[in-house]
Amino acid sequence: MKLLNKLYFLLALIIITNSYSQEESLRPIVVEIIPITTFSDPITSSAIIKSRVNAPLFPVSAWTKKNTIGFDLSEIAFVNWNAGGVSSISGLLKGNFTRVYSTEKIKWTNELIVRYGINKQDGFRVRKSDDEVRINSTFGYRKNDDSNWYHSAKFNFNTQFSNGYKYPNTDNAISKPFAPAYTFLGAGANYYDKAKKLDVYISPVTMKSTLVLDQTLANKGAFGVIKATYDAEGNMLTAGKQSKTEIGFLVTNYYKKEVWKNITMENRLSLYSDYANNFGNIDLDWRLQFDLVVNRYVSANIGAHAIYDDDVKTTEEIGGTKVARGPVLQLKQSLGVGMVYAF
Repeated sequence: MKLLNKLYFLLALIIITNSYSQEESLRPIVVEIIPITTFSDPITSSAIIKSRVNAPLFPVSAWTKKNTIGFDLSEIAFVNWNAGGVSSISGLLKGNFTRVYSTEKIKWTNELIVRYGINKQDGFRVRKSDDEVRINSTFGYRKNDDSNWYHSAKFNFNTQFSNGYKYPNTDNAISKPFAPAYTFLGAGANYYDKAKKLDVYISPVTMKSTLVLDQTLANKGAFGVIKATYDAEGNMLTAGKQSKTEIGFLVTNYYKKEVWKNITMENRLSLYSDYANNFGNIDLDWRLQFDLVVNRYVSANIGAHAIYDDDVKTTEEIGGTKVARGPVLQLKQSLGVGMVYAF
């Protein structure tokens, strides 16, 4: 038993010795936290933040378009009307098609205007009341994005669809398609203010061409072309010219604004003077129109159109004899109610 006790004592001593005889002991980690009150050097930081904008599935085009088609109708009928009167009906088909290419520096405006109207009265054949085909194109370039001034070039063309007559004489046409036709081509400066909807074009060099592509009218010297020459017996010596070219000064103005609620005013003005032929005699083409919108598809309009062309001579019949009167101011007034469709 004494030997067993000694063995127990020896085993305990070995365990105790091995437990406390490590060369290194575990030490706690001490972290000292010192508050920062001042910086020796300023700390700056910059970053660029970019907003993420999803790109469109299809690229945005610089072209914009607007198409408008309208039909005006007016009618008056009498049945046993004691005050008298003539029943009549009038119709006007019109269209306006616009294409505009616009960037920060370039603006290219293209416009096609068509109008054709007829009138039918009791006892008379169908008569033409309106007829126009007009193309306007203006190309402008500006160096400064903030400027309203453009270096511009302008092209205008206008003619008609069908023959025109001085009623009631329907045997001899006084005008035909491309007789006349007018073209303007020139370069200058264009002032365009989108906010004020004001467009003014000034061209010191514009070529005006007058086409009379009907030989019968050209022989008469219609619309300012050189007429045919004849000998004493009435034989033609030289045929009339079918064109005339002029170089002159052109100013145009376009202004469109809503003057009252649902009432829009549109003003188009063109002034031209030829350098070589009576400079200072101004050819005028002025159109003023008010559009009254009833709803999306119904509108009314009232307008006036004034033309003065120094090359267009008129005649007056006095006692059965035609007498030359020279150029006069031409006026046309219109009033209509009809359907309008824009797309």
